[in-house]
Amino acid sequence: MRRNGSCRPAGVLIALTVASGLLVSGCGGGDDGGSRAGDSSYDRGSGGSAPMPAPDGPRGPGGRYDGDRSEGEQDARDAAPAPDHLSTFALDVDTASYGYARRTLAEGRLPEPSTVRPEEFVNSFRQDYERPGGDGFTVTVDGARTGEKDWSLVRVGLATRTAGPSGERPPAALTFVIDVSGSMAEPGRLDLAKESLATMTDRLRDDDSVALVTFSDEAEAVLPMTRLGGNRGGIHDAIAGLEPTDSTNLGAGVETGYETAVEGLREGATNRVVLVSDALANTGETEADTILERIADSRREHGVTLFGVGVGSDYGDALMERLADRGDGHTVYVSDERDAREVFCEQLPRNIELTARDAKAQVAFDPGTVAEFRLVGYDNRRVADEDFRDDGVDGGEVGPGHTVTALYAVRTRPGAEGHLATATVRWLDPGSRAPHEETGDVETEGLADSVWRARSGLAVTATAAYFADALRSSDHRHSALPGAPGLGELAERAGSLAERTEDDDVRELAEAIRRADRLE
Repeated sequence: MRRNGSCRPAGVLIALTVASGLLVSGCGGGDDGGSRAGDSSYDRGSGGSAPMPAPDGPRGPGGRYDGDRSEGEQDARDAAPAPDHLSTFALDVDTASYGYARRTLAEGRLPEPSTVRPEEFVNSFRQDYERPGGDGFTVTVDGARTGEKDWSLVRVGLATRTAGPSGERPPAALTFVIDVSGSMAEPGRLDLAKESLATMTDRLRDDDSVALVTFSDEAEAVLPMTRLGGNRGGIHDAIAGLEPTDSTNLGAGVETGYETAVEGLREGATNRVVLVSDALANTGETEADTILERIADSRREHGVTLFGVGVGSDYGDALMERLADRGDGHTVYVSDERDAREVFCEQLPRNIELTARDAKAQVAFDPGTVAEFRLVGYDNRRVADEDFRDDGVDGGEVGPGHTVTALYAVRTRPGAEGHLATATVRWLDPGSRAPHEETGDVETEGLADSVWRARSGLAVTATAAYFADALRSSDHRHSALPGAPGLGELAERAGSLAERTEDDDVRELAEAIRRADRLE
């Protein structure tokens, strides 16, 4: 057994969080079409967008933005106008922010605005985008007009191929980094992680491998990289022996996890660190950038990526999200067995295999028809426009069965008709690193006449975005996005959508909005 003490980095925690959620109790068949998947202060890059109404600026009836602003008034979250009308961002399939917000609301509390990331709300719902036949993406661009004059919501949807049977993917080499600090003793934390890990052990293939690292005030490699075939009993014993102990040295856990992953590196396999934690680092290194710098060589030279699975009513959201972004991975949040089952059954297969590396999207708005626009969310994923085709600039890693949605608020020029926008996605082949691109576009005549009469997927996307934007406003009741209803009306809209779609996830969204409205 190897141990690392309090001087070690905290980055591995995020990866473990993802693993826990993925490993949870039994499941039926997954929906490859995507499912509820699942700071942040706005930190916008130079590839940003034109100004949009400030959340606390002038409003019309019901608190909605009335379209008028005084000279120089601008939401601090907005970047300066982009004269070339370009918006560029790295793809992101995180969903932890929405899961954590739902848990917080269920406990009778409003989420902290800094933990609300709109893109993670939007990407938490099924979409029916067309799928490509092979690796790469399809690009779908659509939109609908809002109740505000000349303002529309434009949706960019990207989809990868559906996930095939598990036997068709490469073998997996997964290093689980498990938080066993004292805070993990709360029900729904370590117990949920152990159950998830045990279930995953039974469901992975014989040619897959797992390693196990635990951390509290120090980190310990309790199981080296071990093939599943013939060793499941010993792996179960190691999992069953996990018990909560002392403080949280996340950095030590991440560093030891990466060391263990590199020692057990398998050529031709998908090598992952899966961090399961509440991310409440209080010992050793506690800054994401410093933690990840300590394991930079493992990430860059060996291609080991980090998946974070968050647990617990008190959860270090900002640290986990930063670790996942910088660790070329993503995060999910698990609050109960249902969440864990969904993550394991539907998301784990897509997390093991990659279909695209360093994926970025760039949307070019036609200056002849578009006066201004704003990308909703993706604040920490902005990329400079000139770096779109620089393949040395990090993008997002995406697996099969994923969809990625970005929503824009767009003001068209009065009476303008014709081409509205072209969206391009660029990615690297996971094996050859060869670059590829795919595009899609939309015309003004392709916009539905109302968000609420648009296709159900677009209406759900708008509802999730309105909800997230309202939670980030000062009064938690009104979104700054054009056409946004108050929370009471939004809850009714969501309830109608749930009946229309017969989707349990949309019913949960409607209930979350109702709870937020009652808390205000």
